[in-house]
Amino acid sequence: MQRFLPRLEATTTSREVWQLIVALGRELHLPCIDFISASSYRDWKRTLFIRTSYDSSFLHDYNADPEVGRWSYFRSHAMDRLTPIAVGLEFLDEYRPIPEARIEVLREAARRGMRAGFSIPLRVHAPPQSALITFTGDHSRREMQAIIHAHGWTLTTAALMGHQRYLMHFAQEFPERNHVTGKQLELMEMIGAGLQDKQIAAELGVSVSAVRQRLNALMQNTGISSRAEMAALAMSIGVLPDPLGRPGAEAIQTVIEMDEGGAVVRMPA
Repeated sequence: MQRFLPRLEATTTSREVWQLIVALGRELHLPCIDFISASSYRDWKRTLFIRTSYDSSFLHDYNADPEVGRWSYFRSHAMDRLTPIAVGLEFLDEYRPIPEARIEVLREAARRGMRAGFSIPLRVHAPPQSALITFTGDHSRREMQAIIHAHGWTLTTAALMGHQRYLMHFAQEFPERNHVTGKQLELMEMIGAGLQDKQIAAELGVSVSAVRQRLNALMQNTGISSRAEMAALAMSIGVLPDPLGRPGAEAIQTVIEMDEGGAVVRMPA
C-alpha cells in the first residue's frame, strides 16, 4: 500500500490506474483481473466498462445465455452487497446454489488458470453505480485462503481507491472518448448554465440554427436526449462545478450530531 497509493495519486489516465491494479494482482500471484462497472444497481445492461487482464472472449458465448449471465458474481452478489467474497471453482460450496451451466463456466475458468479468487464489490454515489473488481489465480482453496488472510486488506483498499481514481479519470476522458469538440464543450457548459438557444446564439455570435446544429451533433456524440441530461453530464465530467461546492455560493450549514444525548447543532459553513 505504501507504494501503491502514491503511484495511484500520480496517475493522469484511467489506463494508468488499471495498469497499477494489474501490477498489484500479479505481484500477489493473482494475475487474472476483472473490473466491471454498471450505471445502475438493477439495470446491469447499462454497463460503463468492462476490463480484463486476460483474454475473456471465451465468456461471451456463456454470458449470451441470460440464465447463465444472471448468475455472474457481479449480478448475483456485487449489485446487492458490499462484502468481499472468495470466488471460483474452489469455493463453489460456499456460494449459493447455482445451475450446472454456470458451474461449467467456473470449470472452464479453472482450466484457464482461474481456479480461485477474491471479489470486492464497489459503489459510487449518484447516479447509483455498482462495480466489482476480482483478482484470480491458479490456486487451491487453501492457497487462496492464505493469500486472502495475508493480503485481503491490501486488495480491498486497492480496489476501493483504484475504483474511485479510475472513475474520476474515466469521466474526464469522456470528451475524447466520444469525440466531443471544444466548441461542443462550450455549448454543453452554456446549456448546463440554463441558457436558451437565442441566448447561446447571441453569446457565441452565431445563428440560432447554428446552435441547434451543434446541439444535435453533441446529442448524437454523447447519446444524450434532453437538455436536463446534458446539464447533468456537464457536471459529471467537470464542465460545470458541483452547485454545493460552487465558489461564491451561499454558505451551507454544517450539521453536528452528537450521540449520547448531545444536541443537534447547525452552524454556518
